[in-house]
Amino acid sequence: MLLLHIFSDALLPTPDSTGAEELVRTIVLWLISLTEVLAAITIAAGIGLTITKAAAALLKKEPDEYERARLTLSRFLALALEFQLAADVLGTAVSPSWTAVGKLAAIAVIRTALNYFLSREIKEEVRSTGGRGLLDLERTQRQPESESS
Repeated sequence: MLLLHIFSDALLPTPDSTGAEELVRTIVLWLISLTEVLAAITIAAGIGLTITKAAAALLKKEPDEYERARLTLSRFLALALEFQLAADVLGTAVSPSWTAVGKLAAIAVIRTALNYFLSREIKEEVRSTGGRGLLDLERTQRQPESESS
């Protein structure tokens, strides 16, 4: 009974009456925008790096280099998809609707499938290079010849 009296007389302000709910919604909307911008920047960086690696592979005429360039883009796309998923989770938390939940579910399924196939391709690449990982290959290529021999 005391609680009803406290809430009915507004001794304890509600999030609506203080504007806290609107403040949280505004902050989350800014976070969503920032996260989507980070996803776009990630994709742009991946495209730039992949073009550079693919051009180098064409000049060297090495098919393995082309495959590594392609896997580089896949990794960036997977990371960007993670950012998009985070933005959708935030959006669903702020204003849940069946459309938002459906979009979130679709992105989660796509992300899971992409990561599954990407990890299979990376394992295949490691197997085809004699057990050396992609990072080991990249480190070896960056070292001067005096260090690698």
